[in-house]
Amino acid sequence: MKAMVLRSVAPVEQHPLRLEELEIPQPRATEVLVRVDKCGVCRTDLHVVEGDLPPQRSAIVPGHEVVGTIVEVGRDVRTLLKGQRVGIPWLHHTCGRCEYCTTGRENLCADKVFTGYTVNGGYAEYTVGEEGYTFPLPADVDATRFAPFLCAGIIGYRALKAALPRPGGRIGFFGFGGSAHLTLQLASRLGYETVAFSRNPEHLKLAKEVGAAETVLTSGTVSAPATPRLDGAVVFAPTGEVVLQALSELKKGGTLAIAAIHMSPIPGIDYDRLLFGERKIVSVEANTRADAREFLDLAHRLRLESTVERRPLREANEALEDLKHGRLTGAAVLDGASV
Repeated sequence: MKAMVLRSVAPVEQHPLRLEELEIPQPRATEVLVRVDKCGVCRTDLHVVEGDLPPQRSAIVPGHEVVGTIVEVGRDVRTLLKGQRVGIPWLHHTCGRCEYCTTGRENLCADKVFTGYTVNGGYAEYTVGEEGYTFPLPADVDATRFAPFLCAGIIGYRALKAALPRPGGRIGFFGFGGSAHLTLQLASRLGYETVAFSRNPEHLKLAKEVGAAETVLTSGTVSAPATPRLDGAVVFAPTGEVVLQALSELKKGGTLAIAAIHMSPIPGIDYDRLLFGERKIVSVEANTRADAREFLDLAHRLRLESTVERRPLREANEALEDLKHGRLTGAAVLDGASV
């Protein structure tokens, strides 16, 4: 099979992913082999490629927003079938025994395994998924539209749950890319007033199209508004300064959720001005399978739409470079059948 392989981390501008011919993986007893139809391009992939997340293997195939079809099942698989359309997300496996796994917090498991980071992912024609962590999808699902839901959507949903204010409250989204454009839609359709903050006018145009009640073009410098306007906020941008900007907009009693797996240092926080008043900051780490099931069901029932740019598999480097430099509007999706 053909796959985009990372053998040495480097700035994505150097195109460290190389198109290679690999053996088709053989599923173990509790795994399924999936022919990749589409794989979304996520900012976490960029962190893997550039080494912001420490390398775990000498070579890795990134990608963890996979939509595909099962072509082979392991001997112990009982809940998935050959020919079934499925999605494979970031969370690939957990131990199932630790204090976190046994209390509904498997996203904090110290031994969790990640698709496209600790095991090969979906920047390939085939990949494997673990039973219980691979999710059946409707047979008629639009794979291109649905691929970003498998991480950008799920992690945004978990962050949204952490930051949700009172019913009908106002929630802000900072850094308007693949995850925010899905999460804002969901919040709007659930009846929350939504505000998008970005330095990119094209991103704010998309925010308006998907339901933002207000958009704010930011300058990159923190200047507190006369009156904070938000009851809750989610930061998607991996930039520490944005945390201060979000806090400056947060009312007393509000929660700021940070949906980033890696972030540049957060500057010193003025406690009296930005945090006092029972404001809260919470980080979001990965997701649970319950998060995935809940969000994928909501996405299907509420008919959430993803704005995507479709690319052939060999253009993974270029897609990541566009993501890094803010040139994507929405998300990029790689076509596993178009090398």
